[in-house]
Amino acid sequence: MSLRWIALWLAALALLLLLALTGSAPPDRDPQAMAQLAIGDLLAADDAAGTAFTAVQAARPLRFPVDHGAHPDYRHEWWYVTGNLATADGRRFGYQLTLFRFADGVGRVAGVSAWRSGQYYLAHLALTDTQNGRFVSAERRNRGVLQLAGATAQPFAFWLDDWSLRQERDEALFPLRLRAHHENLRLDLLLSAGKPLLLQGDHGYSRKAPQAGNASYYYSYTRLPTRGQITLDGADYTVEGASWLDHEWGSGVLPAGSVGWDWFGLQLDNGWDLMYFRLRDPQAATLYSVGVQVSPAGLASPLATAAVQWSVTDHWHSAASGADYPAGWHWQQPTAGVDLRVQPVLAQQELRHWLTYWEGAVTVSGTWQGQAVSGRGYGELVGYAPSSPTPAASAASQE
Repeated sequence: MSLRWIALWLAALALLLLLALTGSAPPDRDPQAMAQLAIGDLLAADDAAGTAFTAVQAARPLRFPVDHGAHPDYRHEWWYVTGNLATADGRRFGYQLTLFRFADGVGRVAGVSAWRSGQYYLAHLALTDTQNGRFVSAERRNRGVLQLAGATAQPFAFWLDDWSLRQERDEALFPLRLRAHHENLRLDLLLSAGKPLLLQGDHGYSRKAPQAGNASYYYSYTRLPTRGQITLDGADYTVEGASWLDHEWGSGVLPAGSVGWDWFGLQLDNGWDLMYFRLRDPQAATLYSVGVQVSPAGLASPLATAAVQWSVTDHWHSAASGADYPAGWHWQQPTAGVDLRVQPVLAQQELRHWLTYWEGAVTVSGTWQGQAVSGRGYGELVGYAPSSPTPAASAASQE
């Protein structure tokens, strides 16, 4: 999923501070030093130690399978899996499993011990239970040492503790097995091959602003048939549906004046998939936007974003964070005959850990070239809530 830069930096800052306070940080670093490192190394373009990270300046060929794995020379990276699943009798669930990687430069300087990793990992797990109007989320974090957390290309895997997405067979990327559990929630899902890999932007070079440096490398699998088991409160549910997998990495920054973004990945019942994001200014006006549509056969074409009319139709106020989120959207492409309404399946899908943001399952209804259409998807809303961390909720599940 795209444009998570602010979220990554804030989460990384909180992560480094937490590691320092809990004793998981390198032993010779106190909290003040860790805070200074986080600010200097994660936000600045360069640092005094000469550990500047690789910039994303232009398109380059993405190489597979190697680019499925981690890219430690870039400042931040994530693997993002979301999906909409249902039981045979129609009980619907949405889910999210995300692994973030942040680098602070430690370990890139000669003479630094390999035990002092400069790679930090943070993961989010979430489930939306539509029938009961319930949202559960949890967070974990660790350093990239001793196999506590990491990502590999061949075989493909990402993991943090026992949360993981792993390649099932040596000879092929798919199927992927997703396993994660927290307290009364457990996911065991199999993601099969679906539409082919989508290189976002210019062959995987995804701009976040007109400037060349505000960019990432980014690819997606927009529709992966998914089946498996969800266990919630001791009850087992056999589910099927579709998932969306994103992988993105870079070292850039958001352009001046941006306060957050809205992102959507939508899967329609006519076989089309849509991805759209926009950067917002403090008045909620669009600073920059990008979109792509993928045909039933897997052929991608950029959306003419100037022709996209995107408006908010409703709002939801979070009493817990004080944030006011959009909670309904109207999407129109008059020249293409597209008119869609997007609604959250549940207003309360706010993750409140060391970063507060909204990420949740949505439904789609409307018309596509004169034909009725419906669909499902996920949306992400960042920058609406106060940015200060909330330690009390940092590692616990929330509902």
